[in-house]
Amino acid sequence: MKAIAIEQTEKKLNSFERYLSMWVGACMLTGILLGKLIPGLTDTLRRFEFGRGSQINVPIAILIWLMITPMMMRVDFTSIRNVGKRPRGLLITLFVNWLVKPFSMALVAWIFFRHMFAAWIGTPDADQYIAGCIILAAAPCTAMVFVWSYLTDGDPAYTLVQVSVNDLIMLFLFAPIVRFLVSGASSLSVPFIVLLYSVITFIVIPLSAGTLLRRWLIRNRGKEWFEQTLLPKSAPVTILALLATLVLIFSFQADNITGKFLHVLLIAVPILVQVYFNSSLTYGLMRIFHVEYVVAAPGALIGASNFFELAVATAIALFGPDSGAALATVVGVLIEVPVMLSVCGICNRTRHWFPARAAP
Repeated sequence: MKAIAIEQTEKKLNSFERYLSMWVGACMLTGILLGKLIPGLTDTLRRFEFGRGSQINVPIAILIWLMITPMMMRVDFTSIRNVGKRPRGLLITLFVNWLVKPFSMALVAWIFFRHMFAAWIGTPDADQYIAGCIILAAAPCTAMVFVWSYLTDGDPAYTLVQVSVNDLIMLFLFAPIVRFLVSGASSLSVPFIVLLYSVITFIVIPLSAGTLLRRWLIRNRGKEWFEQTLLPKSAPVTILALLATLVLIFSFQADNITGKFLHVLLIAVPILVQVYFNSSLTYGLMRIFHVEYVVAAPGALIGASNFFELAVATAIALFGPDSGAALATVVGVLIEVPVMLSVCGICNRTRHWFPARAAP
């Protein structure tokens, strides 16, 4: 028991992950200063699009690819064949992620922005924030789940299955769910063709590239080198691309943000509500159906966190880098780490609620 306790206390985030909220805040400030002090440069970068009216900004798209492709290289779709051995945990995760989470977020965001916060937020901004929250909730977390699973002693193989299946489902359900809910909960129109371009640009391309690179590198250099050497070395690329993306986004939004700091605080409220609601629902269902802890904890964390890189990119593609929807998705990034660490703490303190790990 002492050895186990020691092993658990050694588990920690690296410097970037531990202080992600601080880095994000620094990038927000840097971006705002750039937008205010060098508006000409910001306007020039904003005008670089793949096509007139496409809303897909070239610098941001390149940074998103650099950010997402290394994450996609971690996904092993061959692990899906093992799902039949313990299906309950995966089924509960999928139920919450795709049948509860986006719809509950749409309802919560609509209640807060259209009613509870109506005195501080006008209808046009409310529609944008509702859209951003929906986009955020419709993208289940991919990369950071492996960190949360590690911190809660989750089963890494089963977590990989959950992530892999979610990525496959995102290819088909993300676009129609976002279009349906954004159009229904706000007065905004969502052109399906733009959303389809977003899915192709920010899911299909990096997922295909990551999958092909994974197979090619493992075949030529071996799985041990790929997992122990390459993946750790690719982490700085993802980190730098994430930070640079945030600097660009906030430079594009500088004028919008400086007059709406209160809005940033208000946007955080429904996001926090949906995080704790969905993690509690997933965790509770796992307990009711007697799923072991090593599956229940990562499942709850997947239900709580979001694939914020995809959400930010999609909001930009649909509504532009200076939109309220993009701002809402970035607020999700800002609060992600401290909130998820609190969920990890709850899971670690309640592991005795669940049956012991089944023997292999």
